[in-house]
This record gives sequence, C-alpha cells and structure tokens, in this order.
Amino acid sequence: MAGYFSYPSMELQMELKKTAEAIVAPGKGILAVDETNEGIGRLLAAVGLENTVENRRRYRQLLFTADDVLSEHISAVILFDETVYQKTDDGMRFIDVLKNKNIIPGIKLDLDVVPLIFSENEVTTQGLDDLAKRCAEYKKEGCLFAKWRCPLKIGDTTPSVLAISDTAHVLARYASICQSEGLVPIVEPDVLLDGDHDIVRTQKVTEIVLATVYKALNDHHVYLEGTLLKPNMVTPGNSCPKRSCAEEIAAATVIALLRSVPAAVPGIAFLSGGQSEVEATENLNAINRVSIKKPWALTFSYGRALQASVWNTWAGKDENVEKAQNVLIKRAKANGLAALGKYEIEEISDSRAATKSNFSANHKY
Repeated sequence: MAGYFSYPSMELQMELKKTAEAIVAPGKGILAVDETNEGIGRLLAAVGLENTVENRRRYRQLLFTADDVLSEHISAVILFDETVYQKTDDGMRFIDVLKNKNIIPGIKLDLDVVPLIFSENEVTTQGLDDLAKRCAEYKKEGCLFAKWRCPLKIGDTTPSVLAISDTAHVLARYASICQSEGLVPIVEPDVLLDGDHDIVRTQKVTEIVLATVYKALNDHHVYLEGTLLKPNMVTPGNSCPKRSCAEEIAAATVIALLRSVPAAVPGIAFLSGGQSEVEATENLNAINRVSIKKPWALTFSYGRALQASVWNTWAGKDENVEKAQNVLIKRAKANGLAALGKYEIEEISDSRAATKSNFSANHKY
C-alpha cells in the first residue's frame, strides 16, 4: 500500500520527544562547542597557543567545569568527536561532567562540505555513509542528540534548486538515521550571512529552504516531535548597506518560520551566524517579544556568540580560567533571558569582544 509507513516505536518516540523538549526548556539554550580541530586551532593561535590535543582539552575543560549555575541557562552542549572521549585533569569524562550538571551532551555528525557537482559553485555536506554506526557509538558513549549543518549561500544565482533539494534530502536522511539509533536530530540549514542582499531576499530564501527541508523530512517519515531546528535568523547580508533593527529582524524571522515550520516541532534554536554576542542576544530577545504567534520554543544554539568574550578573557592563561568562566555564565544568562523575551540592554561589557562582529566569510567550524 503506497501510503503505508512506520514512525519509530512509541517507546522511542517518547524518549526522543522528552529529550527534544528538555533541550528547549524555558530560559535555556545550547552551547555549541563543536569546532573542528582546524577551527579551534585558529582560536588557539589567536591567543598564542599551539593547536595540540592538550590545549584543546584545556579550553573545553574551562567551559565544562564552570560553576553549576551554568545549567540554569544552558540545557545542552554540542561536542566534537574528540571531546566525547576527553577527560578533566582529575580523570572524569567531559560527558559525565555535563550530565552531573544536568546538561545534555550531543554530537556534531556532519563531516564538513565538499563541492556539489553541476551546481552554482555550491557545496554538499558529507558523512552519511557510516552514519548509523557512528550514531550508535555516540549513543553508547552518552550523547542524546546530534547536529548536522548544511550551509547555503545567497548570490545572484544561488542558492540553486539543486543545492536546496540536496540540502533537504541530506538533512532528512541524517534525521531519520539519527532517530533510528535513538538520537534527537537537530536539523541545521544555514543560510549564510555572506553577501550584500537585503532582508527581504533573506526571508524569501529562508522560507523556500525551510519549506523544502520539511517536505523532505515528511517524505522520510521523520518524527517531528523528536527533532529540533537550528536555522539562521533572517537578517540582511553582511555587506548590505541597508541594515535592519532587531524588531525588523524579529518580524521577518518569525513570519518566515510560520510559513515553513510545522507546529509539531518542539523548538527552534537559532545559530548566531557571525553576529556579535550582544547583537545575537538582542535579536533573540526581539524574536521572543514580537507580537506574532509562535507555536515553538525559540531559543539559542550559539558557538561564537557565547564564546568570543570567553576566549578574549582566558587568553590561554590558567590564572584567567575562573574569570573566563564567569564571562561564559554572564553570556549564558543574557541569552537565557532573551529566550524568554526578558533581556534588558546590558551595561557596557568588560570585553570588546561582546560587541565585535564574529562574521567570517565562508565560515567553517
């Protein structure tokens, strides 16, 4: 029968739904610490450190051993493969450190991008071949959710129909495999800030991309209540001369989501996409305050917008660890309040990194 298909078992559905809802609990969001070794190497170099396993571990330890108050605003952390197996100085696995704080560990599953043949110089994300095996391994290690990013760039002829279709089907295949192995999939179609397009163009592209993605998720029988979405906010391109205020960004973002994302999805955790720390917080706050219906939890899944000031404060020095941890807690609290629409413009930050743009062209994690 053509219309016959199966969802995960009822027991697995409840498990996935419970985890997804816990990740987007009121006033909480996700700390993305899923930089590749190459990506974190650039950050280490900026503070004068070599890109070694030990230096990467030291920095991640700083984040994960921050005061337990962090869990009041951070519900989950996205890890990189190496981090899953790393331990603190006293031998405790990072995953166990997080679980002891009631923070849910997750894993980045995509293996970066490669050229998408016969496209408009666009890319596709690789890593599907042995995905089920990797999902099972990470679940065994204690991860409860996963993330997969597919970037799309706005240009005169992009994103192409081919690239949008490829993004949708890759994300749908990833999501269905994740659920089959008991992981909540976070679906991340990332419409990049690169370009000089205005906010209207971003909104149109975002709507088309999201609608195509959710059609594919439906075609693959993905259980939506056990998923989360990690999209871009609708903003002008980084080089667009006409800037938009937070209220304009909020309205355009929520309208795009209403036109494209089913209400069955428990929550939407925005990526910061190169916005400054303060800008990302203010825009999230405006999104939660805008008087348009919002059937999902709207929160954050930030990497650069939670860590820029942390890196600046730490500067690779052990004596700065506690101060850097306090900065992380401050930024987490600000975004936790923004996820409730209760953030108020903060005093001038003690770090210039908070207001500095985190944009980098063709960004790679």
